Amino acid sequence: MAISAKMVKELREKTGAGMMDCKKALTATDGDMDKAVDFLRENGIAKAAKKADRVAAEGLAHIVTEGNQAVIVEINSETDFVSKNENFINMVDQIARHILKTNPSSVEEALTQQVEGTDGSLQDFITNQVAKIGEKISLRRFAIVTSGENETFGAYIHMGGRIGVLSLLSGTEDSQVAKDVAMHAAALNPKYVRREEVAEDEVSREREVLKQQAMNEGKPEKIVDKMVEGRLGKFFEEVCLNEQSFVKDSDQKVGKYVASKGAEIKTFYRYEVGEGMEKREDNFAEEVMSQVNK
Repeated sequence: MAISAKMVKELREKTGAGMMDCKKALTATDGDMDKAVDFLRENGIAKAAKKADRVAAEGLAHIVTEGNQAVIVEINSETDFVSKNENFINMVDQIARHILKTNPSSVEEALTQQVEGTDGSLQDFITNQVAKIGEKISLRRFAIVTSGENETFGAYIHMGGRIGVLSLLSGTEDSQVAKDVAMHAAALNPKYVRREEVAEDEVSREREVLKQQAMNEGKPEKIVDKMVEGRLGKFFEEVCLNEQSFVKDSDQKVGKYVASKGAEIKTFYRYEVGEGMEKREDNFAEEVMSQVNK
């Protein structure tokens, strides 16, 4: 039977597969919509294994909070285009809620746990999504945080999911203060909450670099140590959340701002999608044309 554009559009909306793949599926199944869905799944799952070696460095950071628990996840796709797809966005939320409910201790454990309402594991669920969406998808990392009495979460998502920050403050139940901290962390990218958390070898390495810099500047040896300690303070201001100048009020440090609200920062997680990963560089126009010419 003749395959209409309306049929192709309907199948694409159901599955998230590409237009040309939808047309092929409908042609192969003589226009039977249900069989075409199965056709795409079967062929898509077969193709999913071939995508395993591709680089998936795009995607979304996402946060879900329920009661006294919250989870932040990073789930990757191959292209930014797919990460904006409604099916992908819904999938990310499903996975985050599944992780929050099952409370796995690692990504490896999470992938083996059964997904409610299905007969398979989270890995099976993701593989099925690869079939529908047409790109490699991977759960890169997550963190589950539990709040205690008089503690609150701050959740902030920047640029539609490019950066996600989950903070936990004690001594307050004001979620806006916690969100302010999360927003600040998204902007200035601290590595630690306080200087005591910085590893001693990292501090020693920085101290040695600063000492060498001062010596190379020809500074008198008797004042070098004092200069190094002063400059080391600047280093802590760069990497420690409490010691950074607050983005909403540069006249005070983040730690002082939080303390003024009777609170303290317990921890935070900042996920920037694809950080530290090699990203693929594609010509999008060529990719589209390659699909049209199939």
